[in-house]
Amino acid sequence: MKYYILTYTFIENYLEKRTPYRKDHFEVAKAAVAAGSLLLGGATEGPGETGVLIFQVKDKSQVETFAAQDPYVKNGIVISYDIKEWNVVLGSKL
Repeated sequence: MKYYILTYTFIENYLEKRTPYRKDHFEVAKAAVAAGSLLLGGATEGPGETGVLIFQVKDKSQVETFAAQDPYVKNGIVISYDIKEWNVVLGSKL
């Protein structure tokens, strides 16, 4: 299994604009947590311009599928995203 970081860049004023999609976004995220693929997720502190999600999956395509199904991506709350493989070398969960 590999670790991946999915980084979202949100639209301006996303806190207000996400409301209609928030419940569905959390349902997709909770399903990924229940499946064991999504380990952590949330927005950075401050103006709320960036979301970060940490996955542990077999390959990058699983993260790509998650992003494609996320209501925030599908409805324009996320203006761009990036997926990077994360070579974890230290930690208690290795």
